[in-house]
Amino acid sequence: MNVKRQMIVIVEDDAGLRRALERLLRYSGFRTRSFRSAEDANLFEFASTARCLVIDVQLPGISGPAFYDTLHAPRPPAVFMSAYDGARTRGAIVGTGAHALLTKPFPGAALVEAIFKATASA
Repeated sequence: MNVKRQMIVIVEDDAGLRRALERLLRYSGFRTRSFRSAEDANLFEFASTARCLVIDVQLPGISGPAFYDTLHAPRPPAVFMSAYDGARTRGAIVGTGAHALLTKPFPGAALVEAIFKATASA
């Protein structure tokens, strides 16, 4: 798989984690575009054409799952991240049809693997 041409969109409100995710994914050969909230300008445009989305569940304003639900079909696959791995969070994620939920903190390799799996099945 040629990952160099694949755009991964990151939506994460924590600036340090957002930068770390960008570095990890760029090092892994992906192109990235990141946003701090689901309400940032141009997010909808980039998210609609991305190969995969990496989205925090608890975002300021619109939540990650609520944002993902606003995208028109066919939606790109999504990997969600959350510091809270409870029944409520899992229920919100399952309802969106997302491909994975990673509990923070997680190893970088787990994110890259989840993206590969999500894009392979899309």
